[in-house]
Amino acid sequence: MKVAVIGGGLAGVECAKALSRNDIFVDLFEMKPHKKSPAHKLDTLAELVCSNSLKAERLNSAAGLLKHEMAYLGSICVETAYESKVEAGGALAVDRYEFSRIITEKIRNDKNINIIEKEVTEIPTEYDGVVICAGPLASDGLAETIRKICGDGLSFFDAAAPIVSAESIDMTYAFTQSRYDRGGADDYINCPMNKEEYEAFYDAIINAESADVHSFDKRKDVYEGCMPIEVLASRGKDTMRYGPLKPVGLTDPRTGHRPWANLQLRKENKDGTMYNLVGFQTNLKFGEQKRVFSMFPALKNAEFLRYGVMHRNTFIDSPRLLNGDFSLRTSPYLFFGGQITGVEGYMESAASGLMAGINLAKRLKGEETVVLPEDTMIGALSRYISDESVKSFQPMGANFGVLPPLEEKIRDKQERYMQLAQRGMTSLKEFCKNNNLDVEFE
Repeated sequence: MKVAVIGGGLAGVECAKALSRNDIFVDLFEMKPHKKSPAHKLDTLAELVCSNSLKAERLNSAAGLLKHEMAYLGSICVETAYESKVEAGGALAVDRYEFSRIITEKIRNDKNINIIEKEVTEIPTEYDGVVICAGPLASDGLAETIRKICGDGLSFFDAAAPIVSAESIDMTYAFTQSRYDRGGADDYINCPMNKEEYEAFYDAIINAESADVHSFDKRKDVYEGCMPIEVLASRGKDTMRYGPLKPVGLTDPRTGHRPWANLQLRKENKDGTMYNLVGFQTNLKFGEQKRVFSMFPALKNAEFLRYGVMHRNTFIDSPRLLNGDFSLRTSPYLFFGGQITGVEGYMESAASGLMAGINLAKRLKGEETVVLPEDTMIGALSRYISDESVKSFQPMGANFGVLPPLEEKIRDKQERYMQLAQRGMTSLKEFCKNNNLDVEFE
């Protein structure tokens, strides 16, 4: 059996290695060094194009739990991260050159993996299976081929609003109501502001600091199609009140009147553990988002599970296109891995490639593919990107909001996170034992 893996980033190397461990031969296609995206500088595989940090290392963090799960499943990226680690406090940071060099060497020395330095613009048909592990800067030729497969379900720009945890919303300052009472009563959580609060918020947002934008991230058309809230605010004091903060059709039960301004929060997942700030696409720095958006009384203690972003990011509408095992619903031997699936972050992308490789290997062997339990971080992310109830899909990174809540309510956040992490690891180990999943090391 022979498989093509397209893309030699973190997802691609994880996928190739997982297939190799199952004695499946892999042609790993990577267009470097002959062609590079605007973000890539090195000739080697698994290049970290932005930060050299892989986020928190401790188990009782979402990023830490993700890495512990990946390590248990034999991740080449986690293994190599510790071999190239540099001191960074509580984060797992690496020497990016050593990290890429070591992974490239491991892949080149794998007898089951053949690296082909060539740009792929059409899906090869001579293989038993194909995995597309494209990153956020997929080449134009490959992106066009993916568009043909996915139809309208391909996006080239990530314009996402922040997401907060449901339990951190202060409902003493919020109320549930659909505009003009259309739809379900609990479809939206409303966060009202009076005139004084709104004017303070307006002053804060027009003076907040925006994030730097790479030259390849700049798009003139995005501002009309999906305007950042801070750009809308700069056009006049009341523009937000006629846009995302319009209060019409709503009555604040605390006052019996229509609010001066109102932010609506919409469920982000079917379990209602995460809520999206409707219409708040933004390019503000993360710290500024926390400071300014927490000025809504209902969000004064909000836990931001994901901050708003606006940048170049090629991703597919996975809830309509992918199964939880990362296979295309219309083509069981075509899988996707990496950021193109709608996971966001270095290790999230690597984990999706790892699972795509594990599952394609199972399918080729005539076995049932797997989706890890919902209380694991990998399993929760796999379910999120394939959840058809997610209507306005935007990429998602590891966070505890995607996990089902604990049966027991724990007030202390760090203790709650540790309980979630320990539950996830216990569940993963039991699942691997019961489902014949090869574990590289514990």
